[in-house]
Amino acid sequence: MNDPITFKVNVDKLLMMALEEDITSEDISTNCVMPEYRKGSVDLICKQDGVIAGLGVFKRVFELLDDTAAFDMKVKDGDRVTKGQLMGVVTGDIRALLSGERTALNYLQRMSGIATYTNEIVKMLEGSHTTLLDTRKTTPNMRIFEKYAVKAGGATNHRYNLSDAVMLKDNHIGAAGSITKAVKMARDYVSFVNKVEVEVENLDMVREAVEAGADIIMLDNMSHDEMKEAIKIIDGRALTECSGNVTKENIPNIVDLGVDYVSSGALTHSAPIMDISLKNLHAVEE
Repeated sequence: MNDPITFKVNVDKLLMMALEEDITSEDISTNCVMPEYRKGSVDLICKQDGVIAGLGVFKRVFELLDDTAAFDMKVKDGDRVTKGQLMGVVTGDIRALLSGERTALNYLQRMSGIATYTNEIVKMLEGSHTTLLDTRKTTPNMRIFEKYAVKAGGATNHRYNLSDAVMLKDNHIGAAGSITKAVKMARDYVSFVNKVEVEVENLDMVREAVEAGADIIMLDNMSHDEMKEAIKIIDGRALTECSGNVTKENIPNIVDLGVDYVSSGALTHSAPIMDISLKNLHAVEE
């Protein structure tokens, strides 16, 4: 997400919307105390331990407000940081530093919180062959940022949106009439390069999904024993994914199953923000 083309096409418009939400006509607080241009500098300080993500987005907010903004970053996305650490220094028009502060930090705090929470679960899966995935349970208009943060935390993205892959969930199966019919209809509709994933809730559905030729079978909200039995039934004929209320608290119960993937909506919808501040703003000589 850090390449300039992606920013111009997908990111800048979202950042401008966020800035417009915060500055509807003017920043009256800043314009009171800084009516004219003056160069300044401010420190980016980490206030708790964690994994940093979103520095490119943080920087871009200030660049949109001041094309002369400069950055001396001491860390990069994916780095582990500690409380009190100086992560970088931002220099530019003091008016831009003040007006962009909250928006820039909102993105950085949210993305770093997701990266930190994700990394905690990734470490819990170390030693297994299970890959941690995110979901589409993201904040509206924040998906590109939140899924990037998941990757910075060491996990892997599931499909980005509905155009990416076929995932036949309970309501798709209900609309088609059965798993067998839904899989056949999917095979007839999509290109041979598209995988077909089927969500199942019990062992009978597992058997039908295997016989129908699903590429990936998602074991959704099944008990530990049911998932163990499901994996025996699948017997390597499809990739396996565990899903449904997967959090940091219950991940230890999944590690021993040997599923190929575990997906967790909690990575993006339940991660707390990481506490980060901009401090020590002061004027500097040109």
